Amino acid sequence: MSDLELRPDLTVLAHGRPCAAVEVLQPRLVPLGGPRAMTVYRTLPQRHRSMVGAWCFLDHYGPDDIAATGGMEVPRHPHTGLATVSCLFTGTIDHLDSAGNAAAVRPGELNLMIAGQGITHSEISTPGTGTLNGVQLWYALPDATRFSPHHFDHYVPEPVTVPGVTARVFLGELLGSASPVQTRTPDLLGAELLLEPDATVTLEVRTDFEHAALAETATITVNSTAADHRSLAYVPPGADTLTLAAGPDGARIILLGGLPLDEQIVMWWNFVGRSHEEIVEFRRRYQAELGFEPADPADAGKPSLFGEFPPGQPPALPAPDLPTIRLRPREQPHGGRP
Repeated sequence: MSDLELRPDLTVLAHGRPCAAVEVLQPRLVPLGGPRAMTVYRTLPQRHRSMVGAWCFLDHYGPDDIAATGGMEVPRHPHTGLATVSCLFTGTIDHLDSAGNAAAVRPGELNLMIAGQGITHSEISTPGTGTLNGVQLWYALPDATRFSPHHFDHYVPEPVTVPGVTARVFLGELLGSASPVQTRTPDLLGAELLLEPDATVTLEVRTDFEHAALAETATITVNSTAADHRSLAYVPPGADTLTLAAGPDGARIILLGGLPLDEQIVMWWNFVGRSHEEIVEFRRRYQAELGFEPADPADAGKPSLFGEFPPGQPPALPAPDLPTIRLRPREQPHGGRP
């Protein structure tokens, strides 16, 4: 199965502006650690498409029977230059970070952690969770804010219902609902959409945004192009409406959008930077600060990037070895107006 399926259908939408070709990105399976390695379905990044707007990472997991999979256990690990967005549909995850934030991630709620110049955190499913189902998203911070202090936000979006769909807008604006959460990355959209059985919904969207729809529960159509369960349908800038349709069982869709991030990023492991040298330094300082490797004299006098962590937690994850080749910026096709 290829990572990228291109379907060059053209559909004339409600406002008369033709929609560009829809790209359907298929997930790849990735084990998420632990003795039984809970599997996640990763649709971003991919070789042919690294980002949607500033969104640079999308993992979809579950529904998982915790008794069979062991649940989620991601010990302390670092981030730089990005923000994490955690959304659950069933189950609960405990979040803990080096900025002193301890929070439960629950269904219908947003937990946003802006790493800024650096942070470490852990995510572990709670003992009372029987079934775990959700998404983990990252977006890259622009150069203007990527070295800003870390920050944590919790938000419970009010559902908004129009014929055929109920939406929870956790970032940005859609269907008259606006999230108050400050992202430090301008012009982002993130929403959970629940489509009724056999519903077809046409949404007004910004023409300068890229959009992508994750088929979270079942096959959907996006501008008349089918997207299988767990796949991500990408729509480039240019259209002023987006038409989504569900089958007889309805569908949950995670809708992402944003202005194309016109900056080249270098993304490796849990770090987002702008050059190979930055990633090398982030890794080196993380390894030294957590005691995995000796400190480098080049870092003498530099402030801590990754902070302290409460005692009594599982051991932190060491960074993997860097590849033997030079890390290069991710190529990012944005498409254009049809």
